[in-house]
Amino acid sequence: MGFAARIAVFGGRDIDKDTYNDTVEIGKFLAKENFLVFCGGGEGVMEAICKGVSIGNGISIGLLKGDNLDESNKYLTIPILTNMGITRNALLPLNCDVAIAIAGNYGTLSEIAYGLQLEIPVFGYNTWDIPGVISVNNVNDLIIKVKKTLQ
Repeated sequence: MGFAARIAVFGGRDIDKDTYNDTVEIGKFLAKENFLVFCGGGEGVMEAICKGVSIGNGISIGLLKGDNLDESNKYLTIPILTNMGITRNALLPLNCDVAIAIAGNYGTLSEIAYGLQLEIPVFGYNTWDIPGVISVNNVNDLIIKVKKTLQ
């Protein structure tokens, strides 16, 4: 099964209900477009993106920090144990054509930094406002910009 593109989604564990729901919608879009989705595999943004991908019958790959599958969310398709802790943050942008950062704290910031260093387009939705990140204000704008970038 070929995929149209590989998308990494960075994001925080602690998010509000609106961000969760928006992220589920983004996940549905990613699945509909036949994108292979990478994330950290845990809670918050990671769970929401995997839920949307699952609803859309897509595939999500979670690069887990530890050596225990218990840290993965229930919607994740393929969990990968890394036992690398936060250093696994470098692996997410390494395995993508485009990255989407949603909310988040310093872990998300480090993933953004790796993506920018690797010269991967990084879209930001309610996240860090830093040079190089393509900021978007709503889900529809994000979808349009990601599709345009991948054409």
